[in-house]
Amino acid sequence: MLLHADPHLLAWNKPSGLHTVPAKPPGTQDCLESRARAAFPDALLVHRLDRDTSGVVLMARTRLAQRHLGWQFERRQVTKVYVARVAGEVAGMEGRIELPLICDWPNRPRQMVCFARGKAAVTEWRVLDRGAGVTRVELRPLTGRSHQLRVHLAALGHPILGDPLYGDASAADRLQLHARAITVRHPDGGVPTTFAAALPF
Repeated sequence: MLLHADPHLLAWNKPSGLHTVPAKPPGTQDCLESRARAAFPDALLVHRLDRDTSGVVLMARTRLAQRHLGWQFERRQVTKVYVARVAGEVAGMEGRIELPLICDWPNRPRQMVCFARGKAAVTEWRVLDRGAGVTRVELRPLTGRSHQLRVHLAALGHPILGDPLYGDASAADRLQLHARAITVRHPDGGVPTTFAAALPF
């Protein structure tokens, strides 16, 4: 699960089904954050992945590194690459989805497209392969809205396989969404550094 450790940051490969932080009581308190702190008591949260999404999660080991990394996430200076398997054979080879998102309060945690009150959300996509009614796509979110990739692909007519909120949970044994790689400027020196996790599907 641990991909990288140095005095400034940690990189983890979070499995699908594990929360990044503790669930609200009475939910499970087992999560990546608690597991990380058992091994590295100085581990500090920087960002999150949905419970059912697997892949790279970064944590800081000092308050300075946490501020440095947090600043990059807030200013959209972090490059994130995801891979998903979606229902249907997507037309074209690449594209860009620009649909504003807002919480669907009566049905939370669901999010929805809302042009009147939604916040800007942008996703770039590229087809990796397709066939037998399924397409594997690479996704690059340029914004970081909750459930952004899941809602955008469902709105495109190609929900992510195994998605219980926006698609058909029975279509796969897990949500077919994986945070493949994250590139940040390392908090010690600012050198662009990429952390990657092997694709599990």
